[in-house]
Amino acid sequence: MSNMRRREFITLLGGASAWPLAAQAQQPTMRVIGFLDSGSAAAFAARVAAFRRGLSETGYVEGQNAAIEYRWADGQYDRLPALADDLVRRYVAAIAAMGSPNSAQAAKAATATTPIVFANSGDPVKLGLVRSLNRPGGNATGVTHYLSALGSKRLELLREVVPTAAVIALLVNPTNPVTESDIKDMQAAAGTIGRQLRILDASSERDFDTAFAMLVQQRASALVVHNDAFFSSRDKQIVALAAHYAVPAISSRQAAWLAMESVYWMAIAKLAPIPAGFSRVRSPQICRSNSLQNSSW
Repeated sequence: MSNMRRREFITLLGGASAWPLAAQAQQPTMRVIGFLDSGSAAAFAARVAAFRRGLSETGYVEGQNAAIEYRWADGQYDRLPALADDLVRRYVAAIAAMGSPNSAQAAKAATATTPIVFANSGDPVKLGLVRSLNRPGGNATGVTHYLSALGSKRLELLREVVPTAAVIALLVNPTNPVTESDIKDMQAAAGTIGRQLRILDASSERDFDTAFAMLVQQRASALVVHNDAFFSSRDKQIVALAAHYAVPAISSRQAAWLAMESVYWMAIAKLAPIPAGFSRVRSPQICRSNSLQNSSW
């Protein structure tokens, strides 16, 4: 091949190889966001819809300039570490860790660099997600609504509704990392109002029948359902069992909370796609007593 032809060939080859790059340059950047949830897609469809609306309000539309990789544990918290690892391997820009605190803990264990935006009911400091509320540090920030702190209020409400209930049952998921500390707080609150508290464990669907049978055996006259993503995804089953056994029950998923839930998840979505500004985060936004209270971001 002559020198002239060789130069022409190299020029054509270089031009051809540049075509895909030029085409890519004309396309909008597709940001991939990981969505890790301890619950199920069917139970939390409204949550996903609100998350998408929040993204769209920041200029990210799924299927156009953003893609969401969904990972659902379906209430099986032991699946979360593998799901979080899978998202990290896919090099997502950020991870939205939802539902039980287990989701955020799994994401935190999977990566120290990918930004994590969490939303749960536990204390993020005690859970090891951030160093402090004022200065989170690391790669995680988010929203916590501290529903655990309302446990004593639920007991007081039950006392007013069922004043004859000397024994109250507390349904908990033992695999939730905040369960142990919440039980201690609830036991102290029950003692303050002169009530006995009986603990019922359930971490799978088959445990519910056993738990309610134990409730009857222990002569509990009322039930408090601990705040847990698995319980939220099985709320119809829990309500049906409570009705079957004719036991008054209260949980964190009250009407006021459900009314504001879409706004809450839209707010979370607006944090997720902006890893470039992640270093500017100084303190997490806190939701207390079912009302969002803003602090500086």
